[in-house]
Amino acid sequence: MEFIKKIAQTQLFKITSLNSLSVILKIGIGLITSKLLAVFVGPSGMALVGNLRNFLTSLEGISTLGFQNGIIKYVAENEENENQLKKIITTVFISLLCIASVLSGVLYFFASYWNSQIFGNNFEYAVVFKVLALALPWYAISVFLLSVINGLGQFKRVIWVNIIGNAIGLLVSISLILNYKTLGALLSLVISPALLFFVTFYYINKEINFFKTIRFQQFDFQVLKNLSSYSLMVVVSTVLGPLVYLLIRNHVIQNIGLEQAGFWETMTRISTYYMLFVTTILTVYFLPKLAVAKNNLETKRVFWSYFKSILPVFIIVLAVLYFLRFFIVNLLFTNAFLPVATLFFWQLAGDVLKVASLILGYQFFAKKLTVAFIISELFSLLVLYFLSVYLVNLFGIQGVVMAQAFDNFIYLLVLVVYFRKSLF
Repeated sequence: MEFIKKIAQTQLFKITSLNSLSVILKIGIGLITSKLLAVFVGPSGMALVGNLRNFLTSLEGISTLGFQNGIIKYVAENEENENQLKKIITTVFISLLCIASVLSGVLYFFASYWNSQIFGNNFEYAVVFKVLALALPWYAISVFLLSVINGLGQFKRVIWVNIIGNAIGLLVSISLILNYKTLGALLSLVISPALLFFVTFYYINKEINFFKTIRFQQFDFQVLKNLSSYSLMVVVSTVLGPLVYLLIRNHVIQNIGLEQAGFWETMTRISTYYMLFVTTILTVYFLPKLAVAKNNLETKRVFWSYFKSILPVFIIVLAVLYFLRFFIVNLLFTNAFLPVATLFFWQLAGDVLKVASLILGYQFFAKKLTVAFIISELFSLLVLYFLSVYLVNLFGIQGVVMAQAFDNFIYLLVLVVYFRKSLF
């Protein structure tokens, strides 16, 4: 009993508990939006939603210059250095505002081009990209502000921002999907994240006076130089990664049909829900810990704390999900989506391997190991693409999830070898 009491009093337990509440709420919201998409959009519309999601992930990486993890690291390291903190915040804010404004212009004036590239010539959703152009600056700054709050160690506030943001997203999604069907689903993807700005701005002002912090004379190119390595990492992971998935999905559409691509997107959507438990706790708790770890011994403690506390629980949860797969598909979607249940085994197996490797992958960002990260990520993306194309031709849509599992296994082995000194 005393042992359980001690665990309950630890910071990790408290943050994990609040984070779990946030993720459970997001999953609950996901149940509603997934059902709406299933009823009003169907498997084919789900594939279009998947294409836009991949494009938005790449766009996020470009519009934020890939600075998120770098901001967390440098804000955490300079929390007590007020002058340097102001330089970091001012420099990043001005840079992101300029980049987001340029991207908005490109999106707005070339909306028809982006429509044909993302949705094909059979669909006319250019208005989505015009709305995205107006929303992008607000979204980019909200991501920046959230990273600052995270770097200041305000884990609970980061989680509350996510909770409130998810609630806003639900209301927007319900309204737009009910009124505009597929167009509404696409619009909700681009509008909801931008509204997060107002929540993050409220919370950042509880930590610092944001307007007084921003001073043009504080702009420092050295800050950009320090963060540039993170940009290179993000170009590979959050820009090239989603583009590879976009290529794979288009290969699926061309070879086995839009509906089959919709089934894969549905499985990916389910995976995204339960992966949130891990990815959010990694970002808000473990990344700052890795960033300030001074030697291999401290890093080892962070690694094994993760493997002992997070990974076992995740495996148990996925085992339960596997046995409930048919119930889950019926609950979240409709009978038309039942083929998705056949994708669970390989998807879950791949996600266990992915979660095991995530903490090691975050060490690249924590210690700014740019070259090693880029090489490993490019290798992983190449393996994923060629394996997917090969296995889809052999096994149909199951080939994609099989390719993901094999790719995650290879990637985990590579990281274990590379970080062996910090692990063992």
